[in-house]
Amino acid sequence: MNIDGTPWRTIGLEEGGRSVWVIDQTLLPHRFATRSLTSLEQAAEAIRTMVVRGAPLIGVTGAYGLMLALQADPSDGALQAAFEQLLSTRPTAVNLRWALERVRERVVPLPPEQRAAAAQQEAGLIADEDVAMCEAIGEHGLAIFQQLAAVRPAERRHGPFNVLTHCNAGWLATVDWGTALAPIYKAHRAGMPIHVWVDETRPRNQGASLTAFELGREGVPHTVIVDNAGGHLMQHGQVDAVIVGSDRTTATGDVCNKIGTYLKALAAHDNGVPFYVALPASTIDWTIDDGVAGIPIEARSAEEVTHIQGRGDAGGISAVQLTPDGSASFNPAFDVTPARLVTGLITERGVAPASAAGLGALYGR
Repeated sequence: MNIDGTPWRTIGLEEGGRSVWVIDQTLLPHRFATRSLTSLEQAAEAIRTMVVRGAPLIGVTGAYGLMLALQADPSDGALQAAFEQLLSTRPTAVNLRWALERVRERVVPLPPEQRAAAAQQEAGLIADEDVAMCEAIGEHGLAIFQQLAAVRPAERRHGPFNVLTHCNAGWLATVDWGTALAPIYKAHRAGMPIHVWVDETRPRNQGASLTAFELGREGVPHTVIVDNAGGHLMQHGQVDAVIVGSDRTTATGDVCNKIGTYLKALAAHDNGVPFYVALPASTIDWTIDDGVAGIPIEARSAEEVTHIQGRGDAGGISAVQLTPDGSASFNPAFDVTPARLVTGLITERGVAPASAAGLGALYGR
């Protein structure tokens, strides 16, 4: 995707594969910079502190993290220790486990001296496959948008197609294109008039900072709103569709995504607004049927709730405290939207009902 006319991915190799560069997302939207990861520890810290975030990108970063670990020590013990260290960084997104297991399975049969090179190759394949899957999601989602736009009430049919998003499921959350934003980019590039309502997405404000940054650089018309405005807009016919990403989707179609997604799904259901979830196959957890009972929900630092970061009048970036001293805070990072509230799952293989049968028909399970 584009940053001021220059195409970028979110991650790549440097120094002949001895290190990995990533876009430092903690600095956005006010500063665009990359960071070099040269060790397992740095890769794990980048995932933990959300220098990189978004389920697909977390998975790719984890895969490259194993590569860095094997460059330092290719033994069985070091491989397993690195696997466990990386897996512990973010417990909710299933892509991390999927990518780590894929690299481990690739290198375990090999002699130690071949493992680092094989891990590099496998991580690169995972990254390239993610790009292809996200672009395919974009094509399938564009078809959905076009169908929905064609059946809108006559008084709205000539205006832009209004989409509401939550959190950031754009190219910054993947290697390129994104999941939920991929259909939006495809629509914009195809000349379809489109406008995006961007949830700010407290407490880390990934919508206000990252989604708005992406859309602005691509020239996509958008408006940032507070999280609680979505229901009001739906009541007044100003939302044609809701589309979000997923950090883990169960085999039965329950969707775990950024906290607040469930409330958007409830509002969409009450107002008859289509609610779609965009995800690649790597985000499906085939071992879980009940998302509410079975998906571990990461509880992040209370400081993300009590403080907020932004740019001051003088141009500096700083954090300010929002809450009174002594007030307790709780910060669950995700919630689960039951399959019954999901209109459809947009995957790289097509669009499926949010059900075991729907996913099974696409993936042969």
